[in-house]
Amino acid sequence: MADELVDLVMEETRDKMARAIEHVKGEFASVRTGRASSALIEHLPVDYYGTETPLKQLANFSVPEPRLLVVSPFDKGAMGAIEKAIGNADLGLSPSNDGHVIRLVFPTLTEERRKGFVKLVRSKAEDGKVAVRGVRRHARQELEALEKDHGLSQDDIERLEKVLDKMTQDEVAQIDELLAHKEQELLEV
Repeated sequence: MADELVDLVMEETRDKMARAIEHVKGEFASVRTGRASSALIEHLPVDYYGTETPLKQLANFSVPEPRLLVVSPFDKGAMGAIEKAIGNADLGLSPSNDGHVIRLVFPTLTEERRKGFVKLVRSKAEDGKVAVRGVRRHARQELEALEKDHGLSQDDIERLEKVLDKMTQDEVAQIDELLAHKEQELLEV
């Protein structure tokens, strides 16, 4: 019984840590580099006939050139609302509308803007690390509860804590790797 509960705690911990990593990846994708990417705008809320709707549900995206993103709305009547949402998002992008599609030209980033983005991704990486450590702390609390309620030995707890620490170190290392890649991408001219 106790072994099944331990396995359950460890599996749940792995899942939560994996979700934290996915969240960090999503956060990094939303930070603009010099290249055009739909990840920057696909979650923008658009006032679509009185309902806040994510842009990805209202349009297709394409990147015909490295610095150009084309937004093709499914409903041409939503063009104005989409343009307004992009304009209000403070992304440094000026939408141009030809009646069929919205074009977004990504200007090259200034050195100051790049450094600001690097600070932002470092902050998001640190938030991810804090989340992973929070998952570890929660798992330790659950293991301690199992020790009291189901008589797990102190040796088992120590062994499992080492496994938890290794999992945490691996996930933090993965976040550091993602951060290094994103920083390199941001500092590319």
